[in-house]
Amino acid sequence: MPATPERVDLGPGLWISRLVCGLWQVADLEKGGVTLDPERGADALDAYAQAGFDTFDMADHYGSAELIAGRLLARHRAAPRPLAFTKWCPEPGPMTADVVRRGVQERLGRLGVDRVDLLQFHWWSFEHPAWLDALHEMARLRDEGLIGAIGVTNFDAAHLAVALADGVPVLTNQVSFSLVDRRAAGALSDLCRAKGVKLLAYGTLCGGFLSDKWLGKPEPASIPDWSRSKYKRFIDAAGGWAVFQGILRAAADIARKHHVSLSNVATRWVLEHEAVAAAIIGARLGESEHRADNLAAFVFALDAEDRAHLEDAFAAATPIPGDCGDEYRRPPYLTASGDLSHHLDALPSIFAAEPVPGRPDRLRVSSGSVWEPIAGYSRAVRVKDTIRISGTTATHGGSRCVAPGDPGAQATYILDKIAASISALGGSIEDVVRTRIYLRDAAMWEPVSRAHGRVFGAVKPANTLVQAGALVGDYEVEIEAEAVVD
Repeated sequence: MPATPERVDLGPGLWISRLVCGLWQVADLEKGGVTLDPERGADALDAYAQAGFDTFDMADHYGSAELIAGRLLARHRAAPRPLAFTKWCPEPGPMTADVVRRGVQERLGRLGVDRVDLLQFHWWSFEHPAWLDALHEMARLRDEGLIGAIGVTNFDAAHLAVALADGVPVLTNQVSFSLVDRRAAGALSDLCRAKGVKLLAYGTLCGGFLSDKWLGKPEPASIPDWSRSKYKRFIDAAGGWAVFQGILRAAADIARKHHVSLSNVATRWVLEHEAVAAAIIGARLGESEHRADNLAAFVFALDAEDRAHLEDAFAAATPIPGDCGDEYRRPPYLTASGDLSHHLDALPSIFAAEPVPGRPDRLRVSSGSVWEPIAGYSRAVRVKDTIRISGTTATHGGSRCVAPGDPGAQATYILDKIAASISALGGSIEDVVRTRIYLRDAAMWEPVSRAHGRVFGAVKPANTLVQAGALVGDYEVEIEAEAVVD
């Protein structure tokens, strides 16, 4: 058995363990209001680092995880030292240079470092476009030396494509990926392979459910911790306990064949995907530690027979709906706290509805485009139960074109803007009954149509797509819509 985990080179200064220690369970351990002792926590992390698990992942909302990691880093000033990846998860709102710098400096202060090794960005609702401002400001702070590399977390393929096409140097995307949740193996992996982005996979063991401990066991009636509560929702969404047991049995058969644990098989299956740089294994400090067993994930490889056996088990399962990250943004909410609609409904809208003077039956929305006051039009107007949205381009802020030359990415950005306009006027994307798409080049119909299909695949409004010839500036596509609010 190897003495240390496999390692992978993500880029300059990021030679990481392929098994990353995830510290999100610090928040679970502290949920009763008792804060972990940071020095004892650092002792536990040091034991992981000495065993070769020297890459740690955390976030601004994982309790005192950043402070504990900071104590560890203080003990290892000389290179090579352990690596600390963290996340910044701000509430949607204006992402000015000052706001972003404060967010980054808070991470630096809590970790006690001059540069965050990998800062990962999470955004709750893509209807609010300031996520692009935040990422571009992070890129500037990377150039300044405060950030080593930029990652995102829970981005679907479409919005990762927008960020990349808009010039953001994204190195990693952290998403759920396991034998139960296989969404990342599709469009997201294809994009990452094409663009050189690497996946950091969490939930690989489904909070411990993907282990010998649960093989042949009855469905739990109650679950005490946040981690298993979350992944039990994934199991339910994938077809339920009986289907899950079928996946466990297949993984157990493979484990016996290779003389490893069921968890090793679950981890190995994820690690063998080309786009995956590392799997994140939860560390409950001072409690259940499985370093020796985790190392066995590197002593074998899955063969064609193993993969076919797993595929047979997958065939009985229901695919987890949507794309990566959708569990945080739309039903079914497969999160630790369950339904997040109350949280999402409370997020501020980027647009504000205003009355039309002298027309009490009308409301309108302006998006801040420089052309709206010049040409005398609104982004959207509501008359009684009908909302009409003007032809919309991928214009960010007042006049900047997002993702020049990429019609698919522009369409994704446009549809977010349309959704935000409808929301501001009391409707939703499900209320859309008509869309019209104007393309600069009809040969680019497919990426635009696929972006349209991701949003409207279940709604299926009436649609027209035409080649409009030269659009203004660098815009490849323009879309208008009409919604009827029941």
